[in-house]
Amino acid sequence: MSAEDVQDWIRRAVAGNDVVLFMKGNKTMPQCGFSMQVAQILNQLGVDFRDINVLEDMGVRDGIKAYSNWPTIPQLYIKGEFIGGCDIVREMFQAGELQELMSAKGIAHNQRTLTA
Repeated sequence: MSAEDVQDWIRRAVAGNDVVLFMKGNKTMPQCGFSMQVAQILNQLGVDFRDINVLEDMGVRDGIKAYSNWPTIPQLYIKGEFIGGCDIVREMFQAGELQELMSAKGIAHNQRTLTA
């Protein structure tokens, strides 16, 4: 796939899913601690999300970094909006901001989830 094709594929994946996590590994078997933390937060919130394993395709791994202009994995997208990586997602979750964002965007989640 050309770099342009990868960008189109990423754009469609982000647009076609309410919550997308580009991660190392997958939601049932994360392959890095940062990806695991974000997946755990989303699972704790009871959010249905699409996981995309960047380790399966170097084009996607490099392409998502170019797409977001963000150098690290994982990357979380909600309703097409880039939210951030592990540190940002964790801080938002702990402050209750991630839950507020989910509500504002109409994403079903467990609203009684306590922050860490």
